[in-house]
This record gives sequence, structure tokens and C-alpha cells, in this order.
Amino acid sequence: MRRRLRVLAVTASIFGAAPAVAPVADGFPLGGSAAEAHSCARGKHAVISGAHKCLARGQYCARAQERTYRVHGFTCSKRDVNGRYHLR
Repeated sequence: MRRRLRVLAVTASIFGAAPAVAPVADGFPLGGSAAEAHSCARGKHAVISGAHKCLARGQYCARAQERTYRVHGFTCSKRDVNGRYHLR
């Protein structure tokens, strides 16, 4: 019983002593930062209805947010055969 407690104590001290630091590669956190999460390589970053979106031509859109899409250079006017709107 004592040996088991000793092994448990040693194991806890080894893992408990590990630093609680996020891994870093090239100066940027690997988990993703707020700025990295909001970057948009393919389209244009926008906040639509309080949510961060990456706008690109052909994506589904909400007609109620037409004004916001126009601010970012898109229009929500193309309608497909199923009645859904897409960005132009």
C-alpha cells in the first residue's frame, strides 16, 4: 500500500511540475489566437449578425443582411433552383 502511494506521489509530482504553457511555433500559439481565428484567406472577413464570417462569392447568404454584405462588396441576390440565396 505504501509503495502504491509513493508511486502515485512521484507520478503526480512529475506531471504536476510540468509548466502550464501553451505550445508555441514561430512565435504564434499553436491553439490559434483571436487574430488568427478571424483571418480569412479565401474571401473577406466580416461580422454578420454578430458572428465572424469569411465571405466569398457563391456562399449562402441571408437576405436580411443585404446591407452588411454590400458594405463588404457583395450582394445577396443570386437565387438557386431551391430558393436559396448566394453571394455575388
